[in-house]
Amino acid sequence: MTAVALAGCGALLVAGCSPAGGAGAQLEDFPSRTATAPAAPPDGPSASPGPAAPAPPDKGSVTVTGEIAKGLEAPWGVAVLPDGNLLVASRDKGTISRIEMATGRVTQIGEVPGVAPGGEGGLLGLALSPSFASDRQVYAYFTTVSDNRIARLRYDDRRAAGQQLGAPDTVFRGIPKGFVHNGGRIAFGPDKMLYAGTGDTGDPGHAQNKRSLGGKILRMTPDGKPVPGGPEADSVVHSWGHRNVQGLAWDGEGRLWASEFGTDTWDELNLIESGANYGWPQAEGKAGKPGMRDPVAVWKPGEASPSGIAWAQGSVWVAGLKGSRLWRVPLAGADPVAAPEAFLEGKYGRLRTVVALGGDKLLLVTSESDGRGSPEEGDDRALTLTVR
Repeated sequence: MTAVALAGCGALLVAGCSPAGGAGAQLEDFPSRTATAPAAPPDGPSASPGPAAPAPPDKGSVTVTGEIAKGLEAPWGVAVLPDGNLLVASRDKGTISRIEMATGRVTQIGEVPGVAPGGEGGLLGLALSPSFASDRQVYAYFTTVSDNRIARLRYDDRRAAGQQLGAPDTVFRGIPKGFVHNGGRIAFGPDKMLYAGTGDTGDPGHAQNKRSLGGKILRMTPDGKPVPGGPEADSVVHSWGHRNVQGLAWDGEGRLWASEFGTDTWDELNLIESGANYGWPQAEGKAGKPGMRDPVAVWKPGEASPSGIAWAQGSVWVAGLKGSRLWRVPLAGADPVAAPEAFLEGKYGRLRTVVALGGDKLLLVTSESDGRGSPEEGDDRALTLTVR
């Protein structure tokens, strides 16, 4: 494995994407399987951090403790239900299934109407309402024939299997769509606001245009409205200058982290601040340009293509698609304490989504059946991990 190091720590990491069909467009990743084998954060996205947690060790570990399910079809978004079971979105089928953690049983609960899969588009991120216990609302980010949008659907598990989702209530629409770079990750933050990572759809001009919803991280109320006090009046734009954001996670101090696909030069892990410009397409990687934020970690092509991320045990964990590995970025506050480490390299193929299950437990979902991988018997899989 190539030597890696951390941006801002004296060396650089590796990641990126390879060209797609359109001018200036880049696919998020390509086939790459090899033969080798928290405490409650403070309220609000800019809240003052509490007492610093002890720094994690320089070297960590990952142990695969179980295969929860297999045979999943192009899995993408994952939401953890209050009972510990899972909801998983199928990007290309436009369906949501429930996975029972104890038995691995997979049951389709329903289909999201209006999903138009194609390229990197389809049924992407999932999130549960902050009031799920009472309102039973599941939020979904998906591609239609005209745009990317976010809708909520009521989940009623008393109904027959396959018919447990109510009609979609669209809370936000008009996010640009493309064959590539549709973003797609959604999550509710510690402030109970809804965040969405969007892509530039292969048109880099979206990212620096504040009137465009492409190439942004959006922040909105659960009803899809701008949050008062945002960086731009009457706008849901939280940060801008992004190429393709597919990972969102908050650390133990309430800070938002995001993963971002680069071109052929640098993929990124960014610490997100309200109103900040992350540079694309004028800057990529650790460019040091005035008025633009540099990433905390970068990777070169072939090592990452980062999709989902999660926070656990003092580190950000990054699922790599083209890199076919899970990265650990250990942090003390907002600063890395050591170079990122790679785990599971080539063992399970492309990795799409990683979710914190509490304590030292993570859920990892592979992505070999999305048209870019080399699926083997049993793909795709949901795995449980114990990490340090």
